[in-house]
Amino acid sequence: MSWSGGGTTPLASLLTDLAKGVFPPCDGRVDVVPQPSRRDAGVLSLTGYTMVFTDAEAGWVRGRLPPGDLSAPLNPPFLSALCARTDRVVDNIDLLTVAHPLPGPPPLPLTPTRDRTHPRIVRALRHRDDVRAWTHPGGTLLIGRGVAGRWEMAVEVAPRSQRAGLGRLLATAARHLVPPGEPLWAQIAPGNAASVRTLLAAGFTPVGAEALLVAR
Repeated sequence: MSWSGGGTTPLASLLTDLAKGVFPPCDGRVDVVPQPSRRDAGVLSLTGYTMVFTDAEAGWVRGRLPPGDLSAPLNPPFLSALCARTDRVVDNIDLLTVAHPLPGPPPLPLTPTRDRTHPRIVRALRHRDDVRAWTHPGGTLLIGRGVAGRWEMAVEVAPRSQRAGLGRLLATAARHLVPPGEPLWAQIAPGNAASVRTLLAAGFTPVGAEALLVAR
């Protein structure tokens, strides 16, 4: 399959292709593209390819990336310099995963909630648009439009309900709640092995690593 590059912005184009299993050439290239919105800036690193989406000057970015160093765009020296240049902070370096929507109802009953005081929902409202949330005894599920307008999901499971498969069921339920044809994305800290296993079990596929730069 070839990389099509179709979409409304370079980052959205790349995400569309990744969701289809189409990756850029593995040639060590670093593309520097404009931010898809004022909110979203960062670095998306794939196998042998990196996209830096920032309003910082492309020449300045390239001047701080040693040629041929595939790890440099996600290393602390470059991320620290980019944060200083843009007056932002690195949110985290996450594993980026994607899953396709599923038909029919979710595999467990969910109750819509408008509670905006839950810490997970408060965080989502800072990083996503059109946030929607549901609860199930012992857990919270939310989806919203995040980076470049993609649908993203997050799950919170209470300590007393962990290790019982609830996280996997909630993550699977999220795939039933996105519009038909829309891929669903999830970011996970690589050190959170339990959550990584949960998303893999729910059908999410790793595609790369992502560091988002959050406005101060």
